[in-house]
Amino acid sequence: MNNEEIREYCLSKPGVTESLPFNDTALVFKVMDKMFALLDLSEDSRGITLKCDPELALELREQYPEVTPAYHFNKKHWITVYMDGSVGARLIFKWVDHSYQLVADKLSVSQKKLLKDF
Repeated sequence: MNNEEIREYCLSKPGVTESLPFNDTALVFKVMDKMFALLDLSEDSRGITLKCDPELALELREQYPEVTPAYHFNKKHWITVYMDGSVGARLIFKWVDHSYQLVADKLSVSQKKLLKDF
């Protein structure tokens, strides 16, 4: 699994945009201007940071050594998944879906209607 595969998957979600706010070292993915993922582009760290339900985040951190608290965000609500380990693409895509849905569920009614038009 590589960064481009994850990037394409994130962008396949309705209403998702990307930006490079951190000196070209990470891509930020947002749905209706609300961030749900940050993809690290640096050479020494291949990981994606995702918004996560706190209970699921704890469960994933206990089950997978590749999943850690996201130290640059609220640790309870964000996880970082390192792609050099045994976590496969299917699981990473599932967690991207979870992150996207957490954010999409909190959008206003008018924003949700816009998403359906994508």
